[in-house]
Amino acid sequence: MGKLLVYLKDYKKESVLGPLFKLLEASFELVVPLLVASMIDVGIANGDKSYIIKMCVVMTAFGLIGLICSVTAQYFAARAAVGFATRLRHELFAHIQRLSFSQMDREGTSTLITRMTSDINQVQSGVNLVLRLFLRSPFIVFGAMIMAFTVDVKAALIFVVVIPVLSIIVFGIMLVSIPLFKKVQSGLDGVLGITRENLTGVRVIRAFGEEEEEIQKFDKETDALKRMQMLAGRISALMNPLTYVVINGGLIALIYVGALRVEAGILSQGQVVALVNYMSQILVELIKLANLIITVTKAVACGNRIESIFEIPAGLEEVGAAQGEGKSRINGGGEERGTVEFDHVSLRYHSGGEEALTDIHFKAQRGDTIGVIGGTGSGKSSLVNLIPRFYDIEKGSVKVDGMDVREYSLAGLRDKIGIVMQKAVLFEGTIRDNLLWGNENASEDELWEALRTAQAEEFVLQKEKKLDERVEQEGRNLSGGQKQRLSIARALVKKPEILILDDSASALDYATDAALRKSIKEMPGETTVFIVSQRASSLLHADTIIVLDDGNVAGMGTHQELLKDCQVYQEIYYSQFEKKEGAQA
Repeated sequence: MGKLLVYLKDYKKESVLGPLFKLLEASFELVVPLLVASMIDVGIANGDKSYIIKMCVVMTAFGLIGLICSVTAQYFAARAAVGFATRLRHELFAHIQRLSFSQMDREGTSTLITRMTSDINQVQSGVNLVLRLFLRSPFIVFGAMIMAFTVDVKAALIFVVVIPVLSIIVFGIMLVSIPLFKKVQSGLDGVLGITRENLTGVRVIRAFGEEEEEIQKFDKETDALKRMQMLAGRISALMNPLTYVVINGGLIALIYVGALRVEAGILSQGQVVALVNYMSQILVELIKLANLIITVTKAVACGNRIESIFEIPAGLEEVGAAQGEGKSRINGGGEERGTVEFDHVSLRYHSGGEEALTDIHFKAQRGDTIGVIGGTGSGKSSLVNLIPRFYDIEKGSVKVDGMDVREYSLAGLRDKIGIVMQKAVLFEGTIRDNLLWGNENASEDELWEALRTAQAEEFVLQKEKKLDERVEQEGRNLSGGQKQRLSIARALVKKPEILILDDSASALDYATDAALRKSIKEMPGETTVFIVSQRASSLLHADTIIVLDDGNVAGMGTHQELLKDCQVYQEIYYSQFEKKEGAQA
């Protein structure tokens, strides 16, 4: 948690002025019991109305000044807390953007969302309360004890006993509560994960009639969270009653000792009232402190969780980025431009896990069309994800334009590549907004050209607002095929040297798929194309087809070569076509 406080550095003034104004307000508050004692011992005892009125005016002035100080302190504390949370949220989001795919897979989307929202809100509340009360409450507590000593030393010894006991209660409960609130936030991750999964897959759940089972699963998770919250709440709830018992015990002792000393003529009635007021101030401040401790406990737990995300090193180091960009410019017009080479590449997602790819070796020349096919889980997506360096390899090297991808800056490398993922993802906005992700400076003609190539021009023209037609979040108002074609168009707007289509035509009919492949082949500029597909028909005319089987290359060659020599390819092909057709092909 302590490392996060660096994000308060731009709010040093507010972080200092907030507590200072609170201390100023507290100073006026500590003087009030002495004014009340003076009013009783002098004004009331002597029947001096003018003195009483004078003291009332002074107390009112102190109250108004205290109010102004309090409002000013609230303003500075809120400004610092909100600014701190904003900077923290920005930095956390930027850090998450730098994590590799494998790191994000390991942490989980729901966990990262909780860190960005609930956890940061808790830390913001903690910072706000700390700036307002963390100095004020102890200042009042110990200030009241010191002021009590100025009134009467013997009676003030009660404060010396009460305050340590209260401190033990408060900090003891805090130490027990911190781990519990950490577990509560982890439980919140689980509930958020189930909620997100259910809302995303609501159609599938209803299609299979699994509503009741999912409700039971959700209830089980929320019940577990409730139990953790109740345990943490019960322990935190002990704070107020225990502090009340100790304070009220101290008040009883104080009134008893005060009465004896008034009877003995050592203390005046006003001084006893002042001592009781000081004890009451301690009670009020410790209640505030107790609530502050609960909030701070939650904030510390949440801050530690946020810090754990910052401690994850950026997944992909840009080693030699500047050097790579320089070489890239040199190679830009050379023979290696648009080439992709895998030199005995192996990939392992997690340390200790099995290899997802083993000893992959091939070279794609500029303008080649490379097909990648294989069974589910054979490593097709893993292979093409290594080209834009979404994952780092374990052995070997992946070269683009004749240079290892690790020598490029990530921006420089990915600027060469257009990729369409398995899942078509569109963002809220217009069709134009989504297409401009490929090239923000693209002209109207270039957008329409990309749509024509992606076989999306026809349905976009049917829209009332054409390119300015609204796209809902995740493209919910479009069909699966429309989303895939727009995703392909978005990649084509970029006019990449290397185009990767990762099973991105699965929702298209065979005729549209064929037209798409034909138009991509006819694009100017000799683009190197990688097509990942489950359909053998999509790869028939590829220059080279790579057949994967459990992360290994089972075969490599043209369609005719593989149909003759590769058993894995034969099984895939003949499962989709009649054998006599295959023989003719």
